[in-house]
Amino acid sequence: MPGYLTTHVLDTARGVPAAGLKIDLYRVYATTRTHLAEMVTNEGGRTDKPILPAADFAPGTYELVFHVADYLATAQSGPQAHPFLDEIPIRFKMSEKSHYHVPLLLSPYGYSTYRGS
Repeated sequence: MPGYLTTHVLDTARGVPAAGLKIDLYRVYATTRTHLAEMVTNEGGRTDKPILPAADFAPGTYELVFHVADYLATAQSGPQAHPFLDEIPIRFKMSEKSHYHVPLLLSPYGYSTYRGS
C-alpha cells in the first residue's frame, strides 16, 4: 500500500463540515520546518486531494497547521465573533507506508484530533 496523508475538519459546535478553512502542511527536521502544501477545505470539510500524495510520501515528522480564526469569525456571530483560537498545529510522525488520516474536530473554544482511517 502506498503512503499518503489526508485530513478533514468538522465543526462540532454547528454540526457541519468546516468549509473554506486553510491548511498548511510542513515536513519537520529537528528545528526546521519545510512547507510542502497549502490547501483549503471544500464543502465536505475535506481537501479535494490528499494533502500529501503517495508520490511525495516519505516517513518522518510532519505538521498540519489549521488556520481556524477566519473560519470561526465567519461561522460565529455576536460576542464570539472574535475567535479564541487562531492556528492549530498538529505535529505527528508517519513511520510506514500507509494511509494516514488526521482529522480535526473543531469548536470555538477547543478541538481534538485522532489518527483516523
